[in-house]
Amino acid sequence: MEKQELSARTDRIDKQSRKAASMKLPILSFCFCFLFLVDGWAQKPIEVVQVGQDHFEADFPSGGEIRMHIRSGAITITGSDEKKIQIHYSGKNADQRKDVKVSLKTSGDVGELNITGGPRNEFQIEIEVPKSSNLYLRIPAGEVKVAGISGDKDVELSAGELTVEVSKAEDYAHVDASVYSGDLDAEPFAISKGGLFRSFQKLGPGKYRLHAHVGAGELVLKQAS
Repeated sequence: MEKQELSARTDRIDKQSRKAASMKLPILSFCFCFLFLVDGWAQKPIEVVQVGQDHFEADFPSGGEIRMHIRSGAITITGSDEKKIQIHYSGKNADQRKDVKVSLKTSGDVGELNITGGPRNEFQIEIEVPKSSNLYLRIPAGEVKVAGISGDKDVELSAGELTVEVSKAEDYAHVDASVYSGDLDAEPFAISKGGLFRSFQKLGPGKYRLHAHVGAGELVLKQAS
């Protein structure tokens, strides 16, 4: 009799365990799907496109990564205390901006900025970004200046003059700079070279990475004042 009662209790416990397990599975599946959807909503890219305006402004977090593809010309990129990306135009032909197109796509703390169109001469583009930013920059040709930005930098100019303001040499973990044809001046790293296929690499104790390249022209790495 005792054995029959024990067996009955065991059967009831087993059935209850199986029922609880069967209820947990759909609950866990629902939680997983909900988290997946929330993550998808959080990472959904946001794109802003503007054409022919005299000013562009968009919020962007400090410490993010900004990837830029900019048309040829006179370009200045500087860091600011504001958590924004701002673009201004100047020069004799600044009012001829009707076909200047600015496209900014952001996803979290990563942004991709593209600028196309506009007059070829007497037209300057000034871009401000949060001063604590990682910068990726590609420009076909022109006179380009980068200043006041602390973070990793990956900057290339196919032809022209590129000046990049850097912090102390010991702030960098890895630095590489090169010019296929032209001059390379990197005073903070005690480097000055001219001619063909000029380049150097340095390793250090810091946390930042710097890559700078000019196809034909001049590359200057300048100590921040």
